[in-house]
Amino acid sequence: MELIKAVGRLLVASPERKAEADVDALVVQEVRAGNVAAFDQLVRKYRERIYSIVYNLTSNREDAADLTQDAFIKAFQSIHRFGGQSSFFTWLYRIAVNTAHTHLRKNRLRTFFSIEQASEEEKTPEWLAQLAVEAGAEKEIYSRDLQQRLNEAFQKLSIKHRTVITLFEIDGLSHAEIADVMDSTEGTVRSRLHYAKLQLQADLQDLLKR
Repeated sequence: MELIKAVGRLLVASPERKAEADVDALVVQEVRAGNVAAFDQLVRKYRERIYSIVYNLTSNREDAADLTQDAFIKAFQSIHRFGGQSSFFTWLYRIAVNTAHTHLRKNRLRTFFSIEQASEEEKTPEWLAQLAVEAGAEKEIYSRDLQQRLNEAFQKLSIKHRTVITLFEIDGLSHAEIADVMDSTEGTVRSRLHYAKLQLQADLQDLLKR
């Protein structure tokens, strides 16, 4: 059985997602019109999701909290430059991801993919869920080695490849949304996702043979 299977959950713009974007656009208009307090609605709505993506990229709760705040500050300060070509949601994600990338490069931090954190998400990646099951069988002996191996495999990926894996597998964004967040094409996103999965598969395949 393959360690990583293509999930094939390319999301289309559902009526609910479109309605959400329309509501956000109205709030943005209010903020631009001078109702600064309206921005708090967007903070409350997206704070946990932004924190989640930043934490998954940095694996440091304090840094994630600070960078999440920085992302919202940057979004507020540049709200008048939001063109509306994409949804506010993806625009904000782009700011958060870029903020995390800058932090990682500046501080030369290692990024660790947390099994526990990822497993708590509503949409746990199939490949990670399978590894977690294996860890549970002999948890005391196996889990530390598993986490270390996963960290090492994840670390081998570039920041961009790690980001694509995190946005797709953990946060559940579509290829189109990730392309918007990362200012790239859907083809580039698919290519990076495919490469990242192949790399993780090559590094972790033997763990499923235990």
